[in-house]
Amino acid sequence: MQVTEEDGGRLNAFAREPRMVVMDQAEASASSSRLLLIGGAVLVAVLMLVAAWIS
Repeated sequence: MQVTEEDGGRLNAFAREPRMVVMDQAEASASSSRLLLIGGAVLVAVLMLVAAWIS
């Protein structure tokens, strides 16, 4: 943890952040877009079933 001292003598601690990882465009878009598409379709189907059950 990085600690600095302010003007009034108070200590200020900053968290250590993880390093960034650079991913290939094809790798990132293929799996995430497919998962998002399937999840959206399932959500729409469930909402339609709930609407039909209520009415």
